[in-house]
Amino acid sequence: MAVYIDEDECIGCGTCEEICPQVFRLDTEKEKAEVIMPKGGPEDLIEEAIESCPASCIYEEK
Repeated sequence: MAVYIDEDECIGCGTCEEICPQVFRLDTEKEKAEVIMPKGGPEDLIEEAIESCPASCIYEEK
């Protein structure tokens, strides 16, 4: 599974980073989240981040 964020849709809330900092980080300059570990992260926390994202901009490719 690979995870990615549609930066055009991201509102920079930081929810994904709070839930799973191993995979997501908020880029304070761009005010957008970014994926720092696209593969191999904890799947349960990634799923929680996807479900919790208010902008629904986190996607996974299986």
